[in-house]
Amino acid sequence: MSKTRDLAATIIFEAFKILKDAGGELRGKEVMEKIEKTIPLDDWAKETYEKTGNIRWQSILHFYTIDCIKSGFLEKEKGIWILTKEGEEAIKLGSVELLNKATKLYREWDANRKDKEGIDQEDLELDAEPDQLQKANLEQLEEKSIDGLRKYLISKNPYEFQDIVAALLRAMGYYTPFVSPKGRDGGIDVIAYQDPLGTKTPRIKVQVKHRPDAAIAVDEIRQLVGLLNDNGDVGLFITSGRFTSEAENFSRTSHKHIELIDFEKFITLWQEFYDKLTDEDKNRLPLYKIYFLGSNE
Repeated sequence: MSKTRDLAATIIFEAFKILKDAGGELRGKEVMEKIEKTIPLDDWAKETYEKTGNIRWQSILHFYTIDCIKSGFLEKEKGIWILTKEGEEAIKLGSVELLNKATKLYREWDANRKDKEGIDQEDLELDAEPDQLQKANLEQLEEKSIDGLRKYLISKNPYEFQDIVAALLRAMGYYTPFVSPKGRDGGIDVIAYQDPLGTKTPRIKVQVKHRPDAAIAVDEIRQLVGLLNDNGDVGLFITSGRFTSEAENFSRTSHKHIELIDFEKFITLWQEFYDKLTDEDKNRLPLYKIYFLGSNE
């Protein structure tokens, strides 16, 4: 194999093992941090491309994860990498055969797509790489963007994050007459209504936890349920981190309505409703729109 593909097989295989050990999903940035600690990377692999500013081995990793995604081995969602059952099974193939199979399946998918679009199959190999490279570059840009937003939120204290949450609810059309003052410990952090007087149901009781590097356990979700009345209260738990699988399962099966919003979902909602924020609230987590050439997939 070429030097590039040899490195790709090694780091893709390591990424799959890291994801498996993590329970099947992990932030892409954390996957790359773990790869750096476990795989010896030479100066060539760590070289920075002058045009893009991207590091070679990271670009190679993103490029070949496109193969893995199209082959059904891997999924990505807002910076989270998710190993599928097929991907876990593919680990048994070993590093080289795993990559070969992923590439084979990607090319079959790409050939089928182009055949349907009437593209000359003789141009397939020449055309496939630029498309794949563009998508890989876009994924790197998206992950850098998400990482920047995460670092910004981490720098905020719990009360600032609580105010950002209240701002999002207002942008979504809710009224927030109660936002927990500083010094108050426990209980409800925000109460949101559908109308200014709070006469319409449901009333939303919000618990906010600023724990970027921790998972919210099921016991904390149960505590929120205990604070809900039987007259149509809805519980909303928002964290700058994530939830355990037990917490997610409990919220889905609870006899009372509970919604969970983790960091990724929060960022998605902030982006979606950003234009509806007041200027003051936009400054709590400011965004800047920029457009890149996308893909027709």
